[in-house]
Formats: sequence, structure tokens, C-alpha cells
Amino acid sequence: MSALVDQIAELNKSGVEIILISSGAVASGRSEIHPQKKLDSVDQRQLFSAVGQAKLINRYYELFREHGIAVGQVLTTKENFSTRRHYLNQKNCMTVMLENGVIPIVNENDTISVSELMFNGSPSDPASAVIREIEHGKDLSNYIQATKSSFGRGGMLTKTNIARKVADEGITVIIANGKRDNILVDLLQQPDDTVCTRFIPSTEAVSSVKKWIAHSEGFAKGEIHINECATDILSSEKAASILPVGITHIEGEFEKDDIVRIMDFQGNQVGVGKANCDSAQAREAMGKHGKKPVVHYDYLYIE
Repeated sequence: MSALVDQIAELNKSGVEIILISSGAVASGRSEIHPQKKLDSVDQRQLFSAVGQAKLINRYYELFREHGIAVGQVLTTKENFSTRRHYLNQKNCMTVMLENGVIPIVNENDTISVSELMFNGSPSDPASAVIREIEHGKDLSNYIQATKSSFGRGGMLTKTNIARKVADEGITVIIANGKRDNILVDLLQQPDDTVCTRFIPSTEAVSSVKKWIAHSEGFAKGEIHINECATDILSSEKAASILPVGITHIEGEFEKDDIVRIMDFQGNQVGVGKANCDSAQAREAMGKHGKKPVVHYDYLYIE
């Protein structure tokens, strides 16, 4: 941890804005407390996380203070991204911190091991090498091990999908070995000579609203199923909305501005968007021409 803070301090003083996402609260708490009775997995995570978060933030505070850098804790949960308002409130909090020279330290519940995020050329080949770049659309199914750390709950496929989605939004994603000396500084100062896995970002601009929608699938209240023609249009280069004429089925109940999943004619999810009307109005307009979009293009993210 001390080496990590030293690197962040060096980058911070060179003008790089940093937000530190700190996992490890559960593992940290586990080393501090020994329950008097057996607990189920949920209770254990809550207990260890509560103790570990206090331990971690205190340690970060002491280490950064040696460099004359102020830090602040931002506790977040999945629900903090459920609405655009909550998302913007959280973003504003971290923006104010950065503008005042404070490094935000974001704590989440899940513990993710950096080492398990490295992508090898073949999991069964001991002579394999790290994949240096991952372009849009590259199939990684043969390179992903379906294992996770003893503390982490997310699988490799989930993490890969998230990394790819972020890259599709025009943001470079780099996965590297955090145990390597000076890794953060080397990634920025010597990117070509530093071993890592880099997800190549899309060159197309993505609005901040669509970035939020892209990661809101977990809050979807319903599904909008579309026909083959509408599916083809969405997969083309055209800027298209979800019109009632192309809808074949509405699943679930939702209100205006709720997040909904977009399903193609074969039942596969192809996107997610913000509903422009409630489910009753969508069912009433379904299959009809000349009606307003159920999901407008500006609030539609196609995977």
C-alpha cells in the first residue's frame, strides 16, 4: 500500500488527476476481527467490510499525509447509480474534491483482485504471454479463466464486459500487475515498454447521459422486444430510436424515465435505454405508425 501511495503522490504532484478505487475492505477486516459465532456469507462480508473500511481509510490518510496530500472517502453502492440525479450528485462530490486538491478514495463492497484481471494468451499454456491490446469486437472467450479470488464475487467475463463497455465509451482501460514496482508511473511515462493489457478506446464521442445509461442495466424495470427490421436498423450505422411500429412485446411494468432493456427478435439483449413513456402507453402504441419514440436515440445505448 505504501508503494502505491508513493506512486499516486508522484503522479498527483505532476498534475495528474486521480480517483482511487480501493478494494480490499473485506480482506482487511477479516484480519482484524474473529466472529464469536459462525456467520453466513452475507453477514461476514458486512462485518469484515465495515471494520476493513475504517482500517483502510485511516491507513490511506496517514500515508498520503506524509506527502502533504489530502484525501477523502466516498462510500458508494449500486443504488448510487440507479438514477441520473444520484449519479450526478456523486460525480459532483468527486469533482469538488478534485478541484480542491483532495484525492477521492472510493470504497465499494466487492473485492477485486488485480492479478486475476490479467489476460494471458492461453490459460492452459505456461509459455503464454500477456495480450497487449484488445480491439473492439475481439473474442476473448478462449482466454478467460472462469475463476475468481476467495474474496471477489465477480467473474472474469463480467469484468471483461465492463472493461470493453468503458472502452467503447472512448475511455482507455488498462489492466496491469499492481505488484510490479513503479507500475503506475511507468504506465504513463513509458506506456510502450510496460507490460499490461490495454483496451483500445472507441474514437466516437459518447454523451455523458449515454455513459450513465450504458452502466444502468442492473436497474432495468422492463423489456422492450423489437422485430427483425428494427433490430437490423439498430445494428446499422444509423442514429435510430425505438419506435412503437417496431415493437412486438413489452415485458414488465415501468414508468417514464425508467431504465429498460432492449431485446431483439430472437430474445437477445442488444441495448438499454431510458423509457420515454410508461409501459401502459408503450403497449397501447405498440405496432402503430406515427407515434413518438418509446426510447429516444439520445437515451439509448446499443451494445
